[in-house]
Amino acid sequence: MELKQLISNTQEELDNPSINRQRKRHLTSFLEELLLYQERHPNVTIAPTALELYCDSNPNASECKIYDD
Repeated sequence: MELKQLISNTQEELDNPSINRQRKRHLTSFLEELLLYQERHPNVTIAPTALELYCDSNPNASECKIYDD
């Protein structure tokens, strides 16, 4: 999926007044992460995975470290 389309879909769902508070809180956080990712990687068009989003925000996390053998 395209990153712009994912952002648009998330925003549309957030605009729906019938979603519950937990879902709204999750989507708000997710949208913030997507927008930050888009800002940091302006040339990327493919939507990032959950791990890519996490590592973009937490590059020093042990899950995100890359080791050269």
